[in-house]
Amino acid sequence: MRAVVQRVNGASVLVDGRTVGEIVGEGLCVLVGVTHDDTPAKAAQLARKLWSLRVLGDEKSCSDVGAPLLVISQFTLYGDARKGRRPTWNAAAPGRVAEPLVDEVVARLRELGARVETGVFGADMKVSLTNDGPFTVLLEV
Repeated sequence: MRAVVQRVNGASVLVDGRTVGEIVGEGLCVLVGVTHDDTPAKAAQLARKLWSLRVLGDEKSCSDVGAPLLVISQFTLYGDARKGRRPTWNAAAPGRVAEPLVDEVVARLRELGARVETGVFGADMKVSLTNDGPFTVLLEV
């Protein structure tokens, strides 16, 4: 699994002009990509890492300060554009594999005590955020 983690001061996601997920104030906006060999165990590992990652103000984690997370599926994180002008998506898991694993990340975060907002899997989403720093990090598990 691969995640792009952005420290934000507010973020939201719209589908068909309607807000489906939003966090206000300090938190993390997390784009999650799934590849073919990912498992529920990897989803749980990613959730633990996200919850305890010390990237907020004063080197705190979401678990330290109760900061929310906005988790959005993004298969394009496994795009490959090394050849030609069009990326290939061969490394991205198909929706029937990826959706339950993204849902597992969200469920595990909630079990840990996180407040989690989400996008809509497979939808055309419009993501808005204020990147705080800017601060962006790539995680792979």
